[in-house]
Amino acid sequence: MQSMQRLLLLGLFICTTFIVAVPQSMASQAAGETSATSMTPSENSVSFNVKDPGEIYVTETVLEKVVVHSQEKPWITDALLTLLYTIVALIFIYTVRHYWFTFNRLFGTQRHPYIDVDTANWPTVTVVIPAHNEEKVISHTIEALLESDYPANKFRIMPINDRSTDDTEAIIKDYAQKYPAKIRPVFRSAGKPGKAAALKDATRFIETEILIVFDADYIPGKGLLKQLVSPFFDPEVGAMMGRVVPHNVGHNLLTRLMDLERSGGYQVDQQARMNMHLVPQYGGTVGGVRVSALDSVGGWDAKTLAEDTDLTYRLLLAGWKTVYQNRSECYEEAPETWDARLKQISRWAKGHNLSTARYTLPLLFNRHASLFEKIDGILLLGVYVMSPLLLLGWITAIILFFLGEYLMFGVISLLVLTSFGALGNFAAFFEISAAVRLDSCRQRIRLLPLNIINFLLSMIAITRATFAFMLPGQQFRDFWEKTERFRRKL
Repeated sequence: MQSMQRLLLLGLFICTTFIVAVPQSMASQAAGETSATSMTPSENSVSFNVKDPGEIYVTETVLEKVVVHSQEKPWITDALLTLLYTIVALIFIYTVRHYWFTFNRLFGTQRHPYIDVDTANWPTVTVVIPAHNEEKVISHTIEALLESDYPANKFRIMPINDRSTDDTEAIIKDYAQKYPAKIRPVFRSAGKPGKAAALKDATRFIETEILIVFDADYIPGKGLLKQLVSPFFDPEVGAMMGRVVPHNVGHNLLTRLMDLERSGGYQVDQQARMNMHLVPQYGGTVGGVRVSALDSVGGWDAKTLAEDTDLTYRLLLAGWKTVYQNRSECYEEAPETWDARLKQISRWAKGHNLSTARYTLPLLFNRHASLFEKIDGILLLGVYVMSPLLLLGWITAIILFFLGEYLMFGVISLLVLTSFGALGNFAAFFEISAAVRLDSCRQRIRLLPLNIINFLLSMIAITRATFAFMLPGQQFRDFWEKTERFRRKL
């Protein structure tokens, strides 16, 4: 709670600074004056010489010059203006991107090429559930998978217990004893901890071509496995992703706001990228990976906090496609406290920014990706960089006001920055609005103004995580970083 209180105080300080700075700057603008010397006639500045009654010659002309005192801008002002223009330009690009995705989702052609596959010669698949201290939730996931309508002899469940200190191992062993032909667990007691490392170790024991991954708090529906496997009949598909929907929406205000954010991110953002043949992102859960594609890019990378983003880009660079299925829904447990939420998004920011540092230039010069895939892929890599840039833009605008930059473009720039802050960065307000309409749950739109709370706190948490990421030793952490669970254990 103390960390959340500090973030709230910082957010209030920023808002208060704007409330104080803007009126002061406007008053200073009204009081600003440009000084100039008044024009005064000089003493008899023109003389005439009359040589002939019909001729007049001007022999001397001295005109008083008008002197205007002007001050050259200091270099720091020019530098700050350049920085502000750059940030505003980036914000404009992302705003256009949000609008583009929203209009495509509302009015464009929708691509769901694999969703109607119901009867097929289904391949054998392995369903992996990485787990560390998941005693509260893992039973729900295993029970739901056991109810799947996927051919019983064609899928296996592989829970991975990575050094849990609670009853997770005992729960997994109990299920393995009850269903020995169906459940084949993996128990890790050594090696690097973390989800990516656990997946890397477990993949060695997988004999199937298709690997499906669920986080331990997810509850898949009965027909979900077929939907997640069907895209792999396309030989170009290396990975696929389904839609994440919180099941504990009604718990409190935060879970309701998380539901809005997830709706905008999946219902609009992901599906629009799928529609336009861009770069849908494999999300690390409710998704699948072709094992041969995974092996071709070097397997899971244990030295990352965002193995999903990392794999998405390595597959893209190698020429594999990642696809998204909006109708393949799976139900997660959204964070129920602000501390859990801020820790979650901080972890995402660190892992995503590591992928940004690794893959921006390789993607820019990649020969497999199309031009539009490169543009979308680079913009997707930059989403978590925008939060510190937005905060930097606010601070830069304030400094420019106090340096005497009162021109109207400064006010417009400030307006653009704050408007984008109101619209959001991760799931823009108009994307959320479109998603609510598409979901036919329009009453949720009443919560939309409150999402500014989530945006401001997330922006500050992401900024802090981004700067922490730059510190030595912060990129690779030798412990599990996972979201706190709130569900009651079965």
